[in-house]
Amino acid sequence: MPMLLHLRTSFLTIWVHQKLVLLIRKMEEEYTCSLANAMGREQLQSSQVETLLRIKLLLKSPSLLSSWKNDTDFCNSEPTATLTVVCYEENITQLHIVGDIGAPRLPENFSIDSFVTTLAKLPSLKVLRLVSLGLWGPLPSKFMRLSSLEILNLTSNFFQGNIPPSISSLEHLQTLILDSNNFTGRLPDGLGSLSSLAVLSLKNNSLNGSLPHSLGSLENLRVLALSNNNFSGEVPDLSRLTNLQVLDLENNVLGPRFPVVSDKIERIVLRNNKFTFGIPEKVQSYYQLKILDISSNRFVGPFPVSLLSLPSITYLDISENKFTGMLSENLPCNDELDFVNFTANLLTGKLPSCLLSDPKKRVVLYAENCLETGGENQRQISFCKNEALAVGILPHSHKQKQLSKAILALSIAGGVIGGIVLVSVTFLVVKNFLVKTAAQKPLPGYTTENASTGYTSKFLKDARYITQAMKLGALGLPAYRTFSLEELEEATNNFDTSTFMGEGSHGQMYRGQLRDGSYVAIRCLKLKRNHSTQYFMPHIEMISKLRHQHLVSALGLCFEYYLDDSSVSRVFLVFEYVPNGTLRSWISEKRVRRKLTWAQRIAAVTGVAKGIQFLHTGIVPGLFSNNIKITDVLVDQNLVAKISSYNLPLLSENMGKDQLQNFLGVSKDFKSARAKDQDKLDIYDFGVILLEVISGKPIISRNEVEVLKDQLQASIIADDTSRKSFVDPAVKNSCSGESVQTMIELCLRCLLKDLAERPSIEDVLWNLQFAAQVQDAWRGDSQSSEGSPISPLRTSRLKLSIKQ
Repeated sequence: MPMLLHLRTSFLTIWVHQKLVLLIRKMEEEYTCSLANAMGREQLQSSQVETLLRIKLLLKSPSLLSSWKNDTDFCNSEPTATLTVVCYEENITQLHIVGDIGAPRLPENFSIDSFVTTLAKLPSLKVLRLVSLGLWGPLPSKFMRLSSLEILNLTSNFFQGNIPPSISSLEHLQTLILDSNNFTGRLPDGLGSLSSLAVLSLKNNSLNGSLPHSLGSLENLRVLALSNNNFSGEVPDLSRLTNLQVLDLENNVLGPRFPVVSDKIERIVLRNNKFTFGIPEKVQSYYQLKILDISSNRFVGPFPVSLLSLPSITYLDISENKFTGMLSENLPCNDELDFVNFTANLLTGKLPSCLLSDPKKRVVLYAENCLETGGENQRQISFCKNEALAVGILPHSHKQKQLSKAILALSIAGGVIGGIVLVSVTFLVVKNFLVKTAAQKPLPGYTTENASTGYTSKFLKDARYITQAMKLGALGLPAYRTFSLEELEEATNNFDTSTFMGEGSHGQMYRGQLRDGSYVAIRCLKLKRNHSTQYFMPHIEMISKLRHQHLVSALGLCFEYYLDDSSVSRVFLVFEYVPNGTLRSWISEKRVRRKLTWAQRIAAVTGVAKGIQFLHTGIVPGLFSNNIKITDVLVDQNLVAKISSYNLPLLSENMGKDQLQNFLGVSKDFKSARAKDQDKLDIYDFGVILLEVISGKPIISRNEVEVLKDQLQASIIADDTSRKSFVDPAVKNSCSGESVQTMIELCLRCLLKDLAERPSIEDVLWNLQFAAQVQDAWRGDSQSSEGSPISPLRTSRLKLSIKQ
């Protein structure tokens, strides 16, 4: 029987690790696919062809690279699970080489220094996977020459020595995976400066020492996997890592306190460490926690029975600790809980009947306790009481630690008295937990509801990989965070009517002033249906990643809960406050304060186009069909245009399963959205905005669009004077004829009925830049209105054929 229990536990531990591996691999594959699809078919520079052939030679020409020859079309070769090359603008941006599992070390004449020197000749590399290739030697600092790297995976090689501190210079790095090597020494403190890092996995090495406190500053980190090393000491405070979902610290020497993490955590694996205190009460509020493995430690104190009924919990292993407490038949548990291991603790009472209701579905292990099960694998209740006495009372402060030591010293002399006291305390604590559990019990149907959404952790929330170029748009914004309700009430004077800004389909909007003096816009959404926070996380995670200088960006959120079942009653979304009115108020309103110049109008619509481009390509999955109107474009104090409304099916009362699947990007149709020209719907809306910006006339209806479009069509064949007659009189004398012609042609092309004939957002941006450049040249200004040269993606202005 003990052997059977051991095999079951080992099997499920392996299962947990396999899930983590699949999660990271899925992240890499989705990132690769999205980037590869966007880059299209490219031709490679001859120097980079030579570099690839040199890499093949240095790797001793393995069979998986047998197809690499002088005439190989690397950029357009079919990607496989073991070999992929992705190119963009005649440069290699991704290189994936995956050898056989257990591949031997390369021969002694292999030089890691020469190999990395050769790799450095591919300076545009963003993704590098060199897995199971037999690479060995210390990791050279020359790796840091690949300054564009966003994903680095060197799993299952023979690298040795320290992880070089210079790795902190890879400032764009989002994923670092160095699993299954021979690295030793301490983690470099500079890892904390990798602000974009989302995945840090260093499993199965021989790293040691304490974990650097700088890990607590990696606010974008989602996966921290450090299992099977020799790390020791306290786990640093990770509470600031509000995006952290996976914490895997198995098989180290860490402890004694339970790690401090945020309530978004989904997996905590602390198996086989030196944790000796109790489980913090906060863990009982981790509503997204799916896997908790704290087995083979020295945890003490009463077992928090409410963990059995956490709304997301599926795997719970507390075996081989010193947990006390009395279980009850009436305790509730999550229907999705499929593995529970209580083995080798000091538990008394009876097993909850909910754990025994479906033995085919659920594995429950409980040997070596003092439970009233009638089985032969239980100890006498006196054993658990005596062992509990030796453990002492769970410490909460320095004074209580001293008290615990005093109890230990007096345990023999005062055994009987101490036993009575401990049993009384245990009874009161268990009773308290039972009351809390009843208050937190989820509504019936909760599990079914969440199953219908199709949301799992592998979404990770699909906005996880955003390149540094995309992140540049978010500069100047404070970090996304969780606000307290008291903080928002203070900012709005308890949501006073004087702060009310309006109400739309997505709730009421208030203006607030935070304690630091900054102003924010707060959207309040009152819910008619009861949902848990997990239901909202795909939406919230997506919103948190929509941060760009041409979007009104989210700064944080706040949930308000019902006290009886902990479901969400209201959601508050906090956005940056843009106080300078809409773009229409600067273009076509009757009481316009000051009309924008022609150059400023080009700059404004260029900003709108950049915002649309980010919505389409800056996140995965992209957001299309955003129905953007000129009144949805706000203008800040620097006349920078910001889109304030985009297509999020957030909290829609009628939102069905299919809509949510589309939003999460799990629909096949949604994944091919751009291929099916859904992005061109936003191009039409942009054309309507452009039409109003050019004409200076407010456009209210679709009929007005058609009338102005016909007038614009007629002007295209006229001379400059007649063409300018269509332009807003406020600016028609201060704009160049070629700039006006470019804008008119672009507007007409955006308004074409055939979606496929409309220009891409990239072509829109290029032509706007061209219009800005010729306008500045006409004014005798050598620089463009945005201070940047014309895009090198085109060599001449796009010729737009105008069709009805």
